[in-house]
Amino acid sequence: MTTQQAKAVAAGAGFVVFWSCGFIGARWGTQYTSAFDLLAWRFLVAGVLAAVVLLIRRPKISRRDLVTQVWMAFLTQFVYLGLIFTGIDHGITAGVTALIGSLQPLLIATVAGPLLGERVSQRQWIGLVLGVAGVGLVVADDLNAGHGSALLFLVPLGGLLGLVIGTCLDRRRKPSTNSLDALAVQSIVSAVLFTALAASTDQFTVPEEPGFYGAVVWLVLLATGGGWGLYLVNLKLSGATRISSLLYLVPPTTMVFAYLMFDETIGALAVIGMLVCAIAVLLIRIREQVRCGDGGTPVAGPERSTGLARVHRGTASSEQQDRAATAARRRNPAHVLRNPGPALRSIGRPAPDE
Repeated sequence: MTTQQAKAVAAGAGFVVFWSCGFIGARWGTQYTSAFDLLAWRFLVAGVLAAVVLLIRRPKISRRDLVTQVWMAFLTQFVYLGLIFTGIDHGITAGVTALIGSLQPLLIATVAGPLLGERVSQRQWIGLVLGVAGVGLVVADDLNAGHGSALLFLVPLGGLLGLVIGTCLDRRRKPSTNSLDALAVQSIVSAVLFTALAASTDQFTVPEEPGFYGAVVWLVLLATGGGWGLYLVNLKLSGATRISSLLYLVPPTTMVFAYLMFDETIGALAVIGMLVCAIAVLLIRIREQVRCGDGGTPVAGPERSTGLARVHRGTASSEQQDRAATAARRRNPAHVLRNPGPALRSIGRPAPDE
């Protein structure tokens, strides 16, 4: 396993754990206040920390990248989190919400080819469908509980569409902004949006329960810093389809946290579903291409005949051309310079296009 592959595995595992913390924090915090109030406090704290980070780092962000991060904040945080938290606040369980969120890989895979140029293989399609089946097993008990109105499920579904569009936007525009700086900008934008929304709807309060602020700290450190931070890192290291496939592991991981924190039991059906989800993720992510740390072109595998380390495709192509030209000169002695003087004098001079 190469260093880049090891980073991708670690980032993926961390993403699953911290993303699951968001559902736990939503359930924890909405016991004390409304979803918009909780999100306003969450991003106010995160926004202050983000402002400090930007003041210290003073990054140079282009106007194009800044616009991209503002749209990312609106789609993947304001729309997605706002509607997800609203659904939980109105009685949809974390398991059912996670099930709806697990539909993202199928939606991403559907548009990844034509929009992002990311090929989805037959094996990955099998994994995507298998993952949905696994998540369905995990939350089967929650689905049997039922709710008062079927229209309520459109709320988290709308949030899911916001996350899908934001993911495609990021992979389409490929911003060069550092992941930490991107998260900081998005946190500040989200703080403005959620605070304005909570204040305009008379939902912005100052809760007295200490547990509420514990939930806020939980969401800021684990969900925002860990979950969203690693989401952006994974977008740079892997394609949209592969990062989305990790969402299949979120519902079972959330159930484990719920068991530890809220004494919720895990049935045999849920355990089977967890195993199915794990198999699905392996099918989707096996033999994946790992992107370079800058989020650029996926690194190519080494040439078997040369043993070269993994390099950018463009660099590999130029090196292959150089080797071919050298081999041709060796086979044809006529290419040897009869008068090496001009060539020797040109050593050290820059090429005309440099």
